[in-house]
Amino acid sequence: MKKRVLVTFFCAFALIVKSQNSSVEKSTFGIQTGFAGLWAYNELKLSNQFALRSEIGFDAYYGNDDFYPDTDFLLTTVVTLEPRWYYNLNKRESNSKQIKGNSGNFFSIKTSLHHSDLLIVFGDDEEAKIVTDLSIVPTWGIRRNLGNHFNYEAGIGAGYIHFFGKNAGFTADKGDLAINLHLRIGYRF
Repeated sequence: MKKRVLVTFFCAFALIVKSQNSSVEKSTFGIQTGFAGLWAYNELKLSNQFALRSEIGFDAYYGNDDFYPDTDFLLTTVVTLEPRWYYNLNKRESNSKQIKGNSGNFFSIKTSLHHSDLLIVFGDDEEAKIVTDLSIVPTWGIRRNLGNHFNYEAGIGAGYIHFFGKNAGFTADKGDLAINLHLRIGYRF
Protein backbone atom coordinates (compact mmCIF):
# COMPACT_ATOMS: atom_id res chain seq x y z
CA MET A 1 0.00 0.00 0.00
CA LYS A 2 2.80 2.41 0.89
CA LYS A 3 4.50 1.67 -2.43
CA ARG A 4 1.34 2.58 -4.37
CA VAL A 5 0.93 5.84 -2.48
CA LEU A 6 4.61 6.66 -2.98
CA VAL A 7 4.52 5.83 -6.72
CA THR A 8 1.29 7.85 -7.17
CA PHE A 9 2.85 10.81 -5.31
CA PHE A 10 6.00 10.79 -7.47
CA CYS A 11 4.00 10.45 -10.70
CA ALA A 12 1.76 13.37 -9.72
CA PHE A 13 4.79 15.44 -8.68
CA ALA A 14 6.53 14.68 -12.01
CA LEU A 15 3.43 15.79 -13.95
CA ILE A 16 3.18 19.02 -11.97
CA VAL A 17 6.87 19.81 -12.44
CA LYS A 18 6.69 18.95 -16.15
CA SER A 19 3.64 21.18 -16.71
CA GLN A 20 5.34 24.10 -14.98
CA ASN A 21 8.52 23.75 -17.04
CA SER A 22 6.94 24.52 -20.42
CA SER A 23 9.26 27.13 -21.74
CA VAL A 24 10.21 29.09 -24.81
CA GLU A 25 13.44 28.00 -26.45
CA LYS A 26 16.72 29.50 -25.26
CA SER A 27 17.38 30.96 -28.71
CA THR A 28 15.82 30.38 -32.11
CA PHE A 29 16.89 31.87 -35.43
CA GLY A 30 15.22 31.85 -38.84
CA ILE A 31 13.97 33.69 -41.89
CA GLN A 32 10.40 34.58 -42.84
CA THR A 33 8.63 35.97 -45.87
CA GLY A 34 5.14 37.28 -46.41
CA PHE A 35 3.13 39.35 -48.85
CA ALA A 36 5.03 42.48 -47.77
CA GLY A 37 8.71 41.65 -47.27
CA LEU A 38 11.55 39.40 -46.18
CA TRP A 39 13.00 39.21 -42.64
CA ALA A 40 15.67 37.44 -40.58
CA TYR A 41 14.85 37.01 -36.88
CA ASN A 42 16.20 35.76 -33.58
CA GLU A 43 14.18 35.06 -30.44
CA LEU A 44 16.08 35.07 -27.16
CA LYS A 45 14.58 33.56 -23.99
CA LEU A 46 13.98 36.07 -21.18
CA SER A 47 11.97 33.73 -18.91
CA ASN A 48 9.83 30.60 -19.31
CA GLN A 49 7.06 32.44 -21.18
CA PHE A 50 8.83 35.59 -22.42
CA ALA A 51 11.14 36.00 -25.40
CA LEU A 52 12.73 39.03 -27.05
CA ARG A 53 12.41 38.91 -30.83
CA SER A 54 14.88 40.97 -32.85
CA GLU A 55 14.38 41.26 -36.57
CA ILE A 56 15.99 42.92 -39.58
CA GLY A 57 14.63 42.90 -43.08
CA PHE A 58 12.83 44.66 -45.89
CA ASP A 59 9.22 45.83 -45.80
CA ALA A 60 7.45 46.37 -49.12
CA TYR A 61 5.06 49.20 -49.95
CA TYR A 62 2.73 49.24 -52.94
CA GLY A 63 0.99 52.13 -54.68
CA ASN A 64 1.10 55.87 -54.14
CA ASP A 65 1.10 57.69 -50.81
CA ASP A 66 1.99 61.12 -49.40
CA PHE A 67 5.72 60.44 -49.15
CA TYR A 68 6.26 58.55 -52.40
CA PRO A 69 3.69 59.98 -54.83
CA ASP A 70 5.08 58.55 -58.10
CA THR A 71 6.24 55.20 -56.76
CA ASP A 72 4.76 51.88 -57.86
CA PHE A 73 6.71 49.68 -55.44
CA LEU A 74 9.49 50.22 -52.89
CA LEU A 75 11.46 48.30 -50.28
CA THR A 76 12.67 49.91 -47.08
CA THR A 77 14.88 48.50 -44.33
CA VAL A 78 13.25 47.72 -41.01
CA VAL A 79 14.70 46.91 -37.60
CA THR A 80 12.27 45.49 -35.03
CA LEU A 81 12.46 44.69 -31.31
CA GLU A 82 9.47 42.82 -29.99
CA PRO A 83 9.05 41.39 -26.48
CA ARG A 84 6.65 38.44 -26.70
CA TRP A 85 4.61 36.66 -24.04
CA TYR A 86 3.78 33.09 -25.11
CA TYR A 87 0.82 32.59 -22.81
CA ASN A 88 -0.47 29.10 -23.68
CA LEU A 89 2.63 26.89 -23.68
CA ASN A 90 1.55 24.88 -20.60
CA LYS A 91 -1.89 24.22 -22.09
CA ARG A 92 -0.43 23.19 -25.47
CA GLU A 93 2.04 20.83 -23.84
CA SER A 94 -0.61 19.28 -21.56
CA ASN A 95 -2.71 18.62 -24.69
CA SER A 96 0.32 16.92 -26.33
CA LYS A 97 0.72 19.73 -28.84
CA GLN A 98 4.13 20.86 -30.03
CA ILE A 99 5.83 23.94 -28.47
CA LYS A 100 9.20 23.47 -30.16
CA GLY A 101 10.36 26.61 -31.97
CA ASN A 102 8.11 28.73 -29.73
CA SER A 103 4.96 27.32 -31.30
CA GLY A 104 2.07 28.96 -29.46
CA ASN A 105 -0.11 32.02 -29.05
CA PHE A 106 1.47 35.31 -28.01
CA PHE A 107 0.92 38.93 -27.08
CA SER A 108 3.69 41.37 -28.03
CA ILE A 109 4.65 45.01 -28.34
CA LYS A 110 6.14 45.33 -31.81
CA THR A 111 8.51 48.31 -32.05
CA SER A 112 9.78 48.93 -35.58
CA LEU A 113 12.08 51.51 -37.14
CA HIS A 114 11.89 51.94 -40.93
CA HIS A 115 14.80 53.86 -42.38
CA SER A 116 14.96 55.02 -45.96
CA ASP A 117 18.74 55.30 -46.31
CA LEU A 118 18.65 51.91 -47.99
CA LEU A 119 15.49 52.59 -49.98
CA ILE A 120 14.95 50.64 -53.19
CA VAL A 121 12.39 52.35 -55.46
CA PHE A 122 10.68 50.76 -58.46
CA GLY A 123 8.76 53.42 -60.41
CA ASP A 124 9.02 57.02 -61.67
CA ASP A 125 9.94 58.75 -58.38
CA GLU A 126 13.67 59.42 -58.87
CA GLU A 127 13.80 61.83 -55.93
CA ALA A 128 11.94 59.86 -53.29
CA LYS A 129 11.66 61.78 -50.07
CA ILE A 130 13.76 60.38 -47.22
CA VAL A 131 11.28 59.37 -44.53
CA THR A 132 11.95 57.49 -41.33
CA ASP A 133 9.18 56.15 -39.12
CA LEU A 134 8.96 54.59 -35.69
CA SER A 135 5.94 52.46 -34.75
CA ILE A 136 4.80 50.84 -31.52
CA VAL A 137 2.01 48.30 -32.01
CA PRO A 138 0.54 45.93 -29.38
CA THR A 139 -0.11 42.69 -31.27
CA TRP A 140 -1.80 39.33 -30.75
CA GLY A 141 -0.55 36.42 -32.83
CA ILE A 142 0.04 32.72 -33.31
CA ARG A 143 2.98 30.66 -34.51
CA ARG A 144 2.73 27.04 -35.57
CA ASN A 145 5.30 24.59 -36.93
CA LEU A 146 5.03 22.69 -40.18
CA GLY A 147 7.44 19.80 -39.65
CA ASN A 148 10.81 20.32 -37.98
CA HIS A 149 11.99 23.54 -39.63
CA PHE A 150 9.11 25.33 -41.37
CA ASN A 151 6.60 27.53 -39.55
CA TYR A 152 3.85 30.01 -40.18
CA GLU A 153 2.86 33.04 -38.18
CA ALA A 154 -0.15 35.36 -38.18
CA GLY A 155 -0.80 38.46 -36.12
CA ILE A 156 -3.01 41.50 -35.79
CA GLY A 157 -2.65 44.72 -33.82
CA ALA A 158 -3.17 48.48 -33.77
CA GLY A 159 -0.89 51.16 -32.35
CA TYR A 160 0.98 54.39 -33.10
CA ILE A 161 3.39 55.42 -35.85
CA HIS A 162 5.40 58.64 -36.08
CA PHE A 163 7.00 59.87 -39.33
CA PHE A 164 10.24 61.87 -39.47
CA GLY A 165 11.83 63.19 -42.64
CA LYS A 166 13.51 66.06 -44.44
CA ASN A 167 14.52 66.34 -48.10
CA ALA A 168 14.58 69.25 -50.57
CA GLY A 169 12.14 71.45 -48.69
CA PHE A 170 9.92 68.55 -47.61
CA THR A 171 9.44 67.98 -43.89
CA ALA A 172 7.45 65.17 -42.29
CA ASP A 173 6.74 65.22 -38.57
CA LYS A 174 3.40 63.64 -37.85
CA GLY A 175 1.82 60.75 -36.01
CA ASP A 176 -0.86 58.36 -37.19
CA LEU A 177 -2.61 55.07 -36.51
CA ALA A 178 -0.46 51.99 -37.26
CA ILE A 179 -1.97 48.65 -38.18
CA ASN A 180 0.00 45.42 -37.94
CA LEU A 181 -1.62 42.66 -39.99
CA HIS A 182 0.84 39.98 -40.94
CA LEU A 183 0.84 36.47 -42.37
CA ARG A 184 4.27 34.91 -42.79
CA ILE A 185 5.84 31.59 -43.62
CA GLY A 186 9.40 30.83 -42.51
CA TYR A 187 12.29 28.48 -42.03
CA ARG A 188 13.88 27.95 -38.60
CA PHE A 189 17.57 26.96 -38.54
